[in-house]
Amino acid sequence: MAEKWYEKNGLEGDVAISSRIRLARNLKNYPFPHLMSLQQKNEVANKIREALEGSNSYIAATFRFINMAQLNDTEAGSLMERHLISPVFAQNRAGKYLLLTDDETISIMINEEDHLRIQVLSEGLSLKKAYDTADKIDTLLDNSLGFAFHNKLGYLTQCPTNLGTGLRASVMLHIPALESGGAIPRLEDNLSKIGLALRGTFGEGTDAQVGLYQLSNQVTLGLSEKNAIENLQNVALQLITKERDMRNEICRRTEIRDYIMRCFGTLRYAVVISHGEGLKLLSAVRMGINEKLINGISLDTVNKLMIELQPCTLSVNSGKQLSPQQRDIMRADILNKSTAHS
Repeated sequence: MAEKWYEKNGLEGDVAISSRIRLARNLKNYPFPHLMSLQQKNEVANKIREALEGSNSYIAATFRFINMAQLNDTEAGSLMERHLISPVFAQNRAGKYLLLTDDETISIMINEEDHLRIQVLSEGLSLKKAYDTADKIDTLLDNSLGFAFHNKLGYLTQCPTNLGTGLRASVMLHIPALESGGAIPRLEDNLSKIGLALRGTFGEGTDAQVGLYQLSNQVTLGLSEKNAIENLQNVALQLITKERDMRNEICRRTEIRDYIMRCFGTLRYAVVISHGEGLKLLSAVRMGINEKLINGISLDTVNKLMIELQPCTLSVNSGKQLSPQQRDIMRADILNKSTAHS
């Protein structure tokens, strides 16, 4: 089985969990998805699938074609928990399709807000790496399909905020120290002034979970892809430095070190752990690993657990529908075993 992007810790990985590039694209001669019939949506999906499969690209062979209408709510929810689809894409699934690679680094949402949402995920701070892959897929599909493009406006999208490059780049940051210090509102205000946004764990309109925030670009018109990515990279590095400084400062305090070790003890011995509690404990342990207070468990393991112990994903991986209590017991057991040799 291919190693998933969330099972690896990348560059600047103590703070930067992952990098994501998303490109919004639409086919010529078709209305936007919200105006399309089910038949048209299926036509678009088949065209995109055929273009990818007929490209003779090595990437094409690694994709699975998923009819979202054939998934149940738990299966769709797991895809969202793993950041492979948007919350909107998980709802009203008729006429929606997903192209997904085995390692889950590339997901192409078909008939979300636009005909295509090409998304590439990569571990750590690796925006350029993710963009290079997304750009290759974009070129490959454009050569075959022909995307809607205007000489002045750039790529045409259903939402005007995506006009131009159609690029949304983001970095998932784990910044619990800055959050605990009350710095987030000030950061959000300052970032908005330079065309960036600090959003919740699952993007716009969602809350942050245990210090997990998405730093992303807001401007897609009048700015090249290269400049947008460079700006985001530079600001991400600044936030990473701020988080490290704040983390180092607060971890000198006895009560913080005590809290981290108590969280670690709960992970090792608790019999029942809810999803919310599990994330809270893992967030504290992640800080403890970074400050060398905890040994024997890696950031790779913590990253994987934060994804795979979410409610829907836990049920999908177990192969059966679990009740909330069964999930909480299974989650605790997995966490016990993951920290047993520390």
